[in-house]
Amino acid sequence: MTILVIVFLLVAVAYYTLAERKVMASIQRRLGPNLVGPWGLLQPLADGLKLIIKEIVIPNKANTFLFVFSPYLTFVLSLLGWAVIPFGFGTIIADLNLSVLYLFAISSLGVYGIVLAGWASNSRYSFMGAIRSAAQMISYEVTMGFSLLGVCLCSGSLNLTSIVVNQIYITTWYCIPLYPLFIIFFISILAETNRAPFDLPEAEAELVSGYNTEYSSITFALFFLGEYSNMLLMSSLWIILFLGGWDFPFAILPSEVYFGIKVVCAAYLFILVRAILPRYRYDKLIELGWKVFLPFTLGYVIFLAILLYTSGGLPFTPEVALNPILIAQNFFY
Repeated sequence: MTILVIVFLLVAVAYYTLAERKVMASIQRRLGPNLVGPWGLLQPLADGLKLIIKEIVIPNKANTFLFVFSPYLTFVLSLLGWAVIPFGFGTIIADLNLSVLYLFAISSLGVYGIVLAGWASNSRYSFMGAIRSAAQMISYEVTMGFSLLGVCLCSGSLNLTSIVVNQIYITTWYCIPLYPLFIIFFISILAETNRAPFDLPEAEAELVSGYNTEYSSITFALFFLGEYSNMLLMSSLWIILFLGGWDFPFAILPSEVYFGIKVVCAAYLFILVRAILPRYRYDKLIELGWKVFLPFTLGYVIFLAILLYTSGGLPFTPEVALNPILIAQNFFY
């Protein structure tokens, strides 16, 4: 099953890049890739082959081991996170009791690959891009952590399968009662994966693509495979935490199919945001994380803890979640 997931993920990442180029071309009124294969469907394979056969160029005075090791570290970490993602009930590689904590740890380790790549390149532009990326990822990991904490408080579990089962059979999808955390978490994963409008480490006019400026060939490809794999991983996590995972009203098809449909819709939002919104200013980005999202999520989690304590249990049944008066009554009683 592990090999099946890895192969399926690599194919999904390859064609996700094609889908991004097609969607952005449609929004910008141009054709996009349409020459390699029917309707351009073989374009990802051609791009991958081109990158594989090119020479790996290592700059003078660069740390050769870390320079080559960093993209592999980023790519492997992006694959490790999928081990605890439940694609359906019982369809999971490793059903850990602390799977939320495991995912958060893997996401935090991803900073090391980017920082090491910028430092090992022996280029001031690469190093500046790596520092900017690390500051951005660390800033929004704190916000993501508090959003995750809010979901864990409501579900009473750190297991992703239990969180989904709780939404299906006991309460409701957490995007309803935890709507502010639902929106903040999505914005945070945009910043965590260095995606537009928060793709500041790759500012072409300032840093010439940031931490991966000196990379070429397969090492360059591994960074982007890791980035797009992380985007799909964060989309899956967003679906699991707030949108009921594989749950779907009047389900007829297998649960894995509905989970895949939800992930495709979430991944489409990544593309839509990139095509529509302009790039954010870096100081505004950091202020948004530390001065807006962090105090709000911290206050919201404290409010949830008080609400759960005073109500004597989980107050978010479907009736309560849709009725703010009942929430207020639970709080005051």
